[in-house]
Amino acid sequence: MRPEGRVAAVVFAPILDKKPAKDARGESLDAPERTPQARLDEAVGLAVAINLDVRASRVIPIPRPKPATLFGAGKVEELAALVRAEDAELVIVDHPLTPVQQRNLETAWNAKVLDRTGLILEIFGERARTREGRLQVELAHLVYQKSRLVRSWTHLERQRGGFGFLGGPGETQIETDRRLLSERIASIRKDLDQVKRTRALHRKSRQRVPYPAVALVGYTNAGKSTLFNMLTGAAVMAQDILFATLDPTIRALRLPRGSKSVLSDTVGFISELPTTLIAAFRATLEEVLQADLIIHVRDIADDATSSQRADVNAVLADLGVDAEAESDRLLEVWNKADLLDDTAMERAANEAGRCDAVLVSAVTGFGLDRLLAEIERRLNLRRETLAIEIKPEEGTLSNWIYENCEVLERTNLEDGVTALRIRVAPEKRNKLAGLAGADRLRHAAE
Repeated sequence: MRPEGRVAAVVFAPILDKKPAKDARGESLDAPERTPQARLDEAVGLAVAINLDVRASRVIPIPRPKPATLFGAGKVEELAALVRAEDAELVIVDHPLTPVQQRNLETAWNAKVLDRTGLILEIFGERARTREGRLQVELAHLVYQKSRLVRSWTHLERQRGGFGFLGGPGETQIETDRRLLSERIASIRKDLDQVKRTRALHRKSRQRVPYPAVALVGYTNAGKSTLFNMLTGAAVMAQDILFATLDPTIRALRLPRGSKSVLSDTVGFISELPTTLIAAFRATLEEVLQADLIIHVRDIADDATSSQRADVNAVLADLGVDAEAESDRLLEVWNKADLLDDTAMERAANEAGRCDAVLVSAVTGFGLDRLLAEIERRLNLRRETLAIEIKPEEGTLSNWIYENCEVLERTNLEDGVTALRIRVAPEKRNKLAGLAGADRLRHAAE
């Protein structure tokens, strides 16, 4: 019997032998390898994230992948026995499967089979809350399903959201032909174009308010939402599960010396993130592309933290952000210091100092003051602090300054003159000089 109606599942993590990719100098292009057990643990975590009843899990070495089934014939039979013994209705294969491989394995194991892409899409389908998020996930789901057109197994009943990979009564099944799928995909893309335009308008309106933008990125479950809540006082869902946050959230962030910025929390990244999801969530991740500062939150207590860093940088590169070339725009924050013992803590603190990273604990608050100070310092590197005196009749100039610059201090002088100390972004410096006259702008102390 399934506990509380949960779907009984087994998880397999295929480990394929592969030659390391190298550049012209012979240096490795691959991310640091995770251990097979770490890969399996992550796959199980993904399954648990949608409340599956994981009854067994195995690492499966594959010396030579088979086009028809991925696994060799003997291994397929061996795993079929395990599926039957565990009375599993669902098999998670933590590796991309072709439509043919998926169908053949479902026949051999008499169970529904989901590959890594399908599982991640199922999680996203359950977690999306906003209309934009639902549209993005549905688009990714339909693009994925279009190449398969495999009926979901309707006997796998469940009482939750998602997009029908696991089936269930009352859920919409992909039973239409490619033409209808293509029409729906086109319709969603049109809707998302409108969402993109709306988001651009919102971003433009925020840009008129002269506060720089900061975006949190990181591997899923690195603690971004907990950190976001601690820094802004927000109440974004923060749980110890993969992909707890899906829809983006933006809040004001007040910095130590009086500066202000806006902080956005984004969806977590993951290794081998489906390309359909990168494309579908591009509108959401445009917050990252437009940010003045990108904070890469890392789980420094995770043994796979180096691999996760490489995975996040790879996704950023797909979005057009080169982590190495734009190092002044990226700040690494090493989170979960509270999970380190004293020796590991000392080692991490020393290494963070050498790497210009900030070691913090979003749970205890350790290091957050230093983080806020570093955020403010980084943001102000590009912004100039100036002093200007405004005459009473210069209302238009005064309004422009308040709308486009950050006013740090205001002092009323004689004859209605107002002295302002302001911080201005470089892209608005020339406009200010043109409106006020360059000779009236004086450099001021921070």
